[in-house]
Amino acid sequence: MFLVRDWMYPYEHEYGDDGGKNLLEKRLQISKKQHQELQSLRQHIRSCFDKISGYLMPHPGLNVATNPIFDGRLKDIEPFFKEQLRVLVPLLLAPENLVIKEINGSKVTGRELVEYFKAYIKIYEGDELPQPKSMLLATAEANNLAAVAIAKALYSEEMDKICGGDEPYLRPEKLESAHENFKLLALTRFNSVKKMGGEDFSKTYADKLEADIIEEYEKFVKHNNSKNIFAAAQTPAVLFTVSFICYIISGLLGFVYLDTIASLVNMIMGLALLLLCIWSYVRYSGNYREVGKKIDDLAELIWDKVLERAYNMVLTQGTQMALKNSTGKKKV
Repeated sequence: MFLVRDWMYPYEHEYGDDGGKNLLEKRLQISKKQHQELQSLRQHIRSCFDKISGYLMPHPGLNVATNPIFDGRLKDIEPFFKEQLRVLVPLLLAPENLVIKEINGSKVTGRELVEYFKAYIKIYEGDELPQPKSMLLATAEANNLAAVAIAKALYSEEMDKICGGDEPYLRPEKLESAHENFKLLALTRFNSVKKMGGEDFSKTYADKLEADIIEEYEKFVKHNNSKNIFAAAQTPAVLFTVSFICYIISGLLGFVYLDTIASLVNMIMGLALLLLCIWSYVRYSGNYREVGKKIDDLAELIWDKVLERAYNMVLTQGTQMALKNSTGKKKV
């Protein structure tokens, strides 16, 4: 609907939808006397909409136009304007008159409509009216952003089904595999949506979609890791193991009279126990979370660089010895 405000010629075309329809038909008539651009413009307007209509609204009155403190009170508005408003609002908002909006041949959802509003708001922020080219680019941008939003929502919904909310912990390799599958599904959905601007224009938004998906994946990884009870117990387990190993080494060194080195090992054991106490306090109270994060990082470093390697080495040697003993028994 083309809404014309402050219509001043009711003797030519009456107020309301009938007058608006007649005026619109008159203005959109095409004749050979018109310039080619004007003819193309009229044809383009008709081709953009399945149905077009018009409505002519009168001026709301001098009280509205000249009163600097007008606050929207109905008593200050001309009665004739309010009469036309009672007709116009049902034409726009009555349930039987509501239609699903379509852009570029595709039905527009509420989520997509928000993207269009955002794009149009940007180009109307200046003091001057935007050029038609700017409007076209804004529509193409909103159209592609809406496609990004649809595809991103699809990815998030699918990932949420397998690792979101109350879903149990998922092994990292399975989570990564699901991420790759749903990422491909989201990109396929993005490419299947009708978009304006051409492939080169849409490639920028495809790249944005991939970046957004990676960002969402990192959030899902963190959420999934928070469900791993073994990961949560890694820090205290590492610190306790370090303390226990230091205790054993200290006893052995004291047995062979290497008291100086034993004292140094005891200091490491005491430091590990102190860190364990600090970490427990941080977890219990929620204070000094930065300190707790540093202790977690240190424990992870000790596990990766020392304990895990030592564990793998002992496990490998134990397996080899077990195989040798098993082979020797068979020969006997």
